[in-house]
Amino acid sequence: MTRQSPYRPFTPKPEQQALVPEVSGNTINGLGEDQQRRPHMVYWAPDPDTIPHGQMQRWFYSVNADHPALIRARAERQVILDQPMREVAETQIPRSPDDWTAALDQFVQDGLCEMTGVAEMRPEWVFDHHEVTQSRVIMLGVQHDYGEISKAPNPEAGGEVMRQYGRAAGAAKAVANWLRDHGWAAEPLAGSLTGKLTLIPPALECGFGELGKHGSLINPEFGASFRLAAVLTDVPFAPTPRRDFGIDGFCAACRICEDACPPVAIAPEKQTVRGTEKWYVDFDRCLPFFNETNGCGICIAVCPWSRPGVGLNLAAKLARRASRD
Repeated sequence: MTRQSPYRPFTPKPEQQALVPEVSGNTINGLGEDQQRRPHMVYWAPDPDTIPHGQMQRWFYSVNADHPALIRARAERQVILDQPMREVAETQIPRSPDDWTAALDQFVQDGLCEMTGVAEMRPEWVFDHHEVTQSRVIMLGVQHDYGEISKAPNPEAGGEVMRQYGRAAGAAKAVANWLRDHGWAAEPLAGSLTGKLTLIPPALECGFGELGKHGSLINPEFGASFRLAAVLTDVPFAPTPRRDFGIDGFCAACRICEDACPPVAIAPEKQTVRGTEKWYVDFDRCLPFFNETNGCGICIAVCPWSRPGVGLNLAAKLARRASRD
């Protein structure tokens, strides 16, 4: 028996509800659409005035704006974002595809990130208001401090999310500068604002994990408790393979995040989104609580895979079970 959220029932604040647009965020995301298409930007717009939910995004920025954890994390991230990129060197240094991909491990060894992977670019990952010409996307993952993220939905957890977005941006810039020093053009992408492409699909493709019921990636080692960044390039990296850990089946039987979600936004079954059947979180239900708590994060914190030392044991257990079937 899982424990239902102590934050239920949740009633959004009237001042935020007054900002809800006529169009549903689920409609913008393509919920119920049978045909595949490129994604539309629904939130975290660089210019909030360009999206229907822009007033709600601006309202998010006003919540706990003077909290020390948020002020500190945002300031640290801004320092990283403001760092200029280096010019592309005139001499292009060649390496084999496998050597290029293996060299990414150095950024993990140096502590700039905890995961790296490479996927061949697909046009369906690119937001419909952008174009991407590069052939490769390098994915980077940075792990949350579990002690901090487990404080969700308190502001300290929001500060930890912001801190990791800063780390992710720093890692993406470091990788892009490394490639530029070797004579190859490279473009870093990092959240939380919407960039050129949605980051979860290429992270799935390059083996970071599987999509969880809570709409976030789950990795056996880091659970759902990590953030993503990317680098776009034409360097001929060898792609890293997609992996199946048995997480999808586990999520189908688990209700922990579903029962812990204050606005009841996590569905018990997969739904069709832009022609693909997948786990999907109801945007319209999630957003008000998300905004009122500077990012919530409860589903990530309570996910069994996120608890330190648990995920790898779960993955091993699922692998043994699969081998017997």
